[in-house]
Amino acid sequence: MLNDFLLFGKIKDGDIKAFETLFRLYHAPLCLYASGITGRRDVAEDIVQDVFYLIWKTRATMQIHRSVKSYLYGAVKNQSFLYLEHMQIREQYEARILNGGTDTAAGPDPHEQMEYAELEAVVERTLAGLPERRQRIFHMHRMEGQKYSEIAERLAISVKTVEAEMAKACRQLRHNVEKYYKNIS
Repeated sequence: MLNDFLLFGKIKDGDIKAFETLFRLYHAPLCLYASGITGRRDVAEDIVQDVFYLIWKTRATMQIHRSVKSYLYGAVKNQSFLYLEHMQIREQYEARILNGGTDTAAGPDPHEQMEYAELEAVVERTLAGLPERRQRIFHMHRMEGQKYSEIAERLAISVKTVEAEMAKACRQLRHNVEKYYKNIS
């Protein structure tokens, strides 16, 4: 555990070799853990890659108060469950399209499929267009499942700032989604 903290300290200073060591040490077990949750090896590898990418991207300001191993497994678990939630919502949506008054023999309505894909693109563009700190806070809360107080502590900002940034992110997302629906109506 102490070695992990020393390794993480070097990573915070931008030491790529330390990052590679951490990656090699935890990549395979984390992929195994994530694939146990998601049931898909390819998805598990993507999730683990995303977690390590986020660590490298936010290394300078990242604060880990428990063990590095515990943080990594927690982040992978949260991302895996978010993936499962996303897939469940997607399956429900697809089932609703398939059973929602359309001829099930003909399959889903191509127009509705196109609208769904466009809406996904609107959401992704909106999130990508947010200022970096707001985007990070949104990701930490919605994707990693962290509480506002945890985010505030990790980023060394107030809980009120986290609340304000989340409100702005949600407002922008809501605005762009409403604008999309007005344009297709």
